Amino acid sequence: MTPHERSPYSAIVDRPPLRLPDGARLVVWTIVNLEFWDISRPMARQVLAAPTGQALLPDYPNWSWHEYGMRVGVWRFFELFERLKIRPTLAINARVCEAYERVARQAREAGWEFMGHSFEQMPIHHVADQKAMIARSLDTIERFTGKRPKGWLGPGLTETAETPDLLAAAGIEYIGDWVYDDEPTEIKTAHGPLVTLPYTVELNDIPMMIGQHHESAYFTERCLDSFERLYREGESRAKIMAIAIHAYISGQPHRIKYLEAVYEHLRRYRGVLYWNGVEILDWYRQERGRK
Repeated sequence: MTPHERSPYSAIVDRPPLRLPDGARLVVWTIVNLEFWDISRPMARQVLAAPTGQALLPDYPNWSWHEYGMRVGVWRFFELFERLKIRPTLAINARVCEAYERVARQAREAGWEFMGHSFEQMPIHHVADQKAMIARSLDTIERFTGKRPKGWLGPGLTETAETPDLLAAAGIEYIGDWVYDDEPTEIKTAHGPLVTLPYTVELNDIPMMIGQHHESAYFTERCLDSFERLYREGESRAKIMAIAIHAYISGQPHRIKYLEAVYEHLRRYRGVLYWNGVEILDWYRQERGRK
């Protein structure tokens, strides 16, 4: 199915407004992304271009840049969210549960929601057997946490035409790959509807910091500008603001204070909820049942 066959066009102004409990205006959905980068393959992203433009394999400089996030950067995240009593959604390559068990265990003990994010960090289009990879990813996370993930985010938001059908068949209930709305929606699959939650490529440190090369302080500016508008619009209908971060980017010492500044500012406002993906999913289904 094409995207419009899965989800016919819908203008937000034509839908009945969704309402949050107790007069809240806005949900902040925090997504921490943890990845496994295989040193034998080209790196998922590069902070340092190869000398003279010649591709490196193995690419130790960029592999080490990512490794910093797992050794150091992620612990800044744990401190921040423990202090704020926020339990993010963790988009996790399942192999992290094996290769970085210490990090995954800390997230499990902190009560973070584990969301499927493939087995290793590589485009879905390069996976020879998607069905097997999805099953392996979900099985690995379930063994580690005792819970089977309800949510899924493709590496780099990648999908093929059949991915939503395979995810629904595997029991996934929501995805974050469709960044086309401020509200949850439903898409058709061969195995029943799949809910899309408003993930983000705009308040995401990969495109902002690595793709667009903004200065560190710009992260705070863009997040607060987005919040200001969504909070105002949230007076008349519920809004969701996703913030997507990576330990090797926002966990860097010159960036972490700008992430902290976002949450310090948001905490001054009433009517702001800090939910994970499953909490948003459950609320949305209850709201849809009332409409």
